Amino acid sequence: MSAANDTRELIKGAEWLIKESSPASTFTSEQFNEEELMIRDMCTQFLAAEVMPILDRIDSLEEGLMKSLVQKAGDQGLLAGAFPEEYGGLGKDFITSTIINEYLGAGHSFSVAIAAHTGIGTLPILYFGTEEQKQKYIPKLITGEWAGAYGLTEPNAGSDALSSKTTAKLSEDGKHYILNGQKCWITNGGFAQVYTVFAKVVGDDGQVGFTGFIVERGTEGFTNGPEEHKMGIKGSSTVQLYFQDAKVPVENVLGEIGKGHKIAFNILNIGRLKLCAAALGGAKMAFEISVQYAKTREQFKQPISNFGAIKHKIAEMAIRIFAAESALYRTAKWIDEREQQLLQDGKPFNESLLGAAEEYAIECAILKVYGSELLDFVVDEGVQIHGGNGFSAEYNISRAYRDSRINRIYEGTNEINRLLTLDMTLKRAMQGRLNLMGPAMEVQKELMSIPDFGSDDDTPFASERKLVSNFKKAILMVSGAAVQKLMMQIESEQEVLMNIADMAIKTFHAESTLLRVMKIVEEKGPEKAALYIDIMQTYLYDAADAINKSGKDAVNAFAEGDEQRMILMGLKRFTKAEPFNTKAARRRIADAALNSGKYHF
Repeated sequence: MSAANDTRELIKGAEWLIKESSPASTFTSEQFNEEELMIRDMCTQFLAAEVMPILDRIDSLEEGLMKSLVQKAGDQGLLAGAFPEEYGGLGKDFITSTIINEYLGAGHSFSVAIAAHTGIGTLPILYFGTEEQKQKYIPKLITGEWAGAYGLTEPNAGSDALSSKTTAKLSEDGKHYILNGQKCWITNGGFAQVYTVFAKVVGDDGQVGFTGFIVERGTEGFTNGPEEHKMGIKGSSTVQLYFQDAKVPVENVLGEIGKGHKIAFNILNIGRLKLCAAALGGAKMAFEISVQYAKTREQFKQPISNFGAIKHKIAEMAIRIFAAESALYRTAKWIDEREQQLLQDGKPFNESLLGAAEEYAIECAILKVYGSELLDFVVDEGVQIHGGNGFSAEYNISRAYRDSRINRIYEGTNEINRLLTLDMTLKRAMQGRLNLMGPAMEVQKELMSIPDFGSDDDTPFASERKLVSNFKKAILMVSGAAVQKLMMQIESEQEVLMNIADMAIKTFHAESTLLRVMKIVEEKGPEKAALYIDIMQTYLYDAADAINKSGKDAVNAFAEGDEQRMILMGLKRFTKAEPFNTKAARRRIADAALNSGKYHF
């Protein structure tokens, strides 16, 4: 089925929290068109032919190897997908770029290099550069002739990027900015030709402005340090950058003086979604090698895949992957549609995508957290399935385990992204962009009413839709009570904020999974979609308990007495799921995966 044939409702950022969505509002991987499937297969084939056979060489940081792989990917057009045709790109949509990120995401260190190059290494110039800057740099970056990198983090400025100590001062002749300072953890830093670097411009009046600069390799006064030795992603070039009176031409200022934060934060929105996509690709790879191992490893005269404990692990990996995929492409389609809408309104292409990504910044933060933690879960369970062999470097699952850990740190730590999820939601409510007060008041009225123990709704998935609706009510109830109780102190109550964020993360993925399955059932019928229903019902059943736990932890931290008892009673009401045999469902899911030998859902 083509996505073009859908009748869609465009939900604005975070509106899913206060509205009931229909299957028409989502987009799923089952809807990929022929071209998208072809690009997916190109990515898979490239990894199989060029990357996976030489992983040990890549991890040894063999000189020139990663740079040559980036160039090979460029030769095949894998770097050019989302870039405009006028700069040599293919001009594909946001869905296509998400597919590329997912299906190149299984390449370990190579995936990191590619994601950094096509994302933070190139997009700042594409979206904030002058026409001259774009014409000079973009064509060479999207062919892989040049590699890109991004210098934001400093030894004492990580999550608090605006506390940067690197400075830039205009030269006496007005032709250069003189940069002094240091950047660290720079992906692709050892072989890139073009760097987006942030510094504080210091004026004669002492005023400073956080600003972006395009710095080329070979710039006088600019050097990079040796390769870092890391726990994982060993083949990814990671170095420090040093600026000692580095002379950067004034024409290499990126964007406006003092507006560098707009570049840094807007690029992160896109990067977070793309990190989720890459993590999903890595999770599918780890899942498949774990399934293959479980089928061939014998203990007690039979494959370990016959054992219920192993089936539970395989099924849970598949369920969480399915949920991540559902939420990822739902959000990617929203961004794509919002971008097209802004283009039709006359916005230039750079403002259109950045505006679309900003609209769904909350969802991008949610995806980053869930995707990175999904990958950590899958590789950890993969090592467990491999047993002692999983600890051996001979098995690729050990590399996957080491490589996954960084994902919870970069693009903003998961703690920062959890805090951002609720912070951005509350700010939108205060700005009038999101009507939280009305729905929150309705939930308060419902708490005072007699519970509805039955329903006349006999439409398909009525109970599941009601459960997800109740999850949202739980979030509105707990967050509303927290804001009322804590007022201005809520920003310092990070544990409470993260509890509520976890409720939102689970709910968004639960609804995304439900909507996807409803769409699959519409197309295939309930019998052919039985396995998908198993996945959805198991995820929702477990989500109810997880949301209840996060909600209780939050409520117990700020409420007491009658108020506490009332909210906890409401929380119990809103997270009550019908009994469901998850063991039987997981066994069916695991058996299907074992029969296919791969992730095929």
